[in-house]
Amino acid sequence: MASSALHSVFDEATLRNEFKKRGINIRCIPVIWKYLLLNENAEVFEVPGLSNAAYDVLRSKFIAMTSTVKATVKSADQSTTKLLIQLQNGSFIETVIMSYDTRLGTYAGSPRPGGPRATLCVSSQVGCKMGCTFCATGSMGFKSNLSVGEIVEQLVHAARISQIRNVVFMGMGEPLNNYKSVVEAVRSMIGHCFQLAPRHITISAVGVIHCINNLKYDLPNVNLAVSLHAPLQEIRCQIMPAARAFPLGKLMDALHAYQEHSKRKIFIEYIMLDGINDQEQQAHLLGKLLEEYEVVVNLISFNPIGSISKYRTSKKENVELFQKILRGVYNIRTTVRQEMGQDISGACGQLVVNLSDKKSPAKMEYSGKPEGIPDIEDLSILRS
Repeated sequence: MASSALHSVFDEATLRNEFKKRGINIRCIPVIWKYLLLNENAEVFEVPGLSNAAYDVLRSKFIAMTSTVKATVKSADQSTTKLLIQLQNGSFIETVIMSYDTRLGTYAGSPRPGGPRATLCVSSQVGCKMGCTFCATGSMGFKSNLSVGEIVEQLVHAARISQIRNVVFMGMGEPLNNYKSVVEAVRSMIGHCFQLAPRHITISAVGVIHCINNLKYDLPNVNLAVSLHAPLQEIRCQIMPAARAFPLGKLMDALHAYQEHSKRKIFIEYIMLDGINDQEQQAHLLGKLLEEYEVVVNLISFNPIGSISKYRTSKKENVELFQKILRGVYNIRTTVRQEMGQDISGACGQLVVNLSDKKSPAKMEYSGKPEGIPDIEDLSILRS
């Protein structure tokens, strides 16, 4: 069998099914994973202590890693690391590791809890078909969905660099447009040797309503972040063409049902675009839209995306007033995300793979200054 046809050993459902067909004890799967995590260059058949039948299956149908890290770029302050990963079909994706210390600063006048930790921002697709006009990934168009193994392998690559505590599906692609693979990948991340807490995983979505309706049953303890970005459907359609398929009223009904079932806060992502969605009137409209929900609104600075950008970053005073209205008038918990990795094009909305540039990805020139951010998972458990 050709190497390109081999499955990732980190595609748990496929591995489990193949083992069950041969009567192999599936309890050895965590053993296989742990060995490969600790031995970066090991082959699947080198895992010790398995049965002959297990080795036969592994040799014929699986490979330790289907993807390869082709370039690693660090931000100037060393807080952010962007990985350029090549898939076995030749396509490229990006994943970002953000490291920080949550004890820095204060929360509600008291020292912040926690300590050093790392969050991994993973991709779920090559490109994206949602076409959000403020996002660099959208300029790529949709290329393909990632397999379960290709999603989980991003965590494997990152775990060899840093101890990952949190995973956010905020990289390239719309996670809910690759629903089955994302759900299976998350289940692998919270089980066996990864053992991530469900509340430390966040799935970010533009608003694929039927998938949100399913998510509350399939992954009830995982965080949901919704890219709302405007309180009116007309503005959403202007900046997010895919929003035409997801009417705001129906989306809010789906979020209500999701929250009733999950009993969890919902994160609302709101990118601040100067003169588009950042005015005082729009803050009041957003407050009225959300005041009956248990939400945390995360105001996101627009990150420049080169020549394709037609927007400007909101003025600081507009962001502050927007936050003040949501907090003071509507009692909605509202944070301002301070981006990490802008100097390596690893911040929100900046992930795009363009290998037509003659520069090596590892030697690309970047500008800007990254800053620390609060951890989105921490926001769901800190007191209001």
